[in-house]
Amino acid sequence: MNPDNLSARILAVGDTHETELPLRWGDSDALNHLNNTLYFRLMEEARMQILYEAGFELPADAGPILAHASCDFLRPLTYPANVRVTHKVTRIGRSSAEFELLLEKAGDAGGAYARGRNVLVWMDYVANASAPWPPEVLAQLGALFRPAA
Repeated sequence: MNPDNLSARILAVGDTHETELPLRWGDSDALNHLNNTLYFRLMEEARMQILYEAGFELPADAGPILAHASCDFLRPLTYPANVRVTHKVTRIGRSSAEFELLLEKAGDAGGAYARGRNVLVWMDYVANASAPWPPEVLAQLGALFRPAA
């Protein structure tokens, strides 16, 4: 982790982060619908962009793991498109943080195409056990996320 990214503001419930990702033609099925597994890949890519932007160095002795991922498919995404993945903090616990994710087609005001939920747990990889979120990590994430209105 990079201490230069520290901010006085820490991650809080209601904070959001948006990432825009392009769909690839080869990710679609014969009906030009995005394959269901790729919704999880879009969520994963957006999550990893957040972690790398926050200065996480992988591998490390401690860091976040994905403890839960789910997705409700609301309507099919089709190529070509850019997908906006929005993470919204819904809960921060001692060692876990929960996010609601919305996948929307950029430029389409018609609403979400999918809604997901992710839970990240801060882990001590050496001890193979969860650990409390370090305050500096919450500050690094807080610097990247837009504060709740």
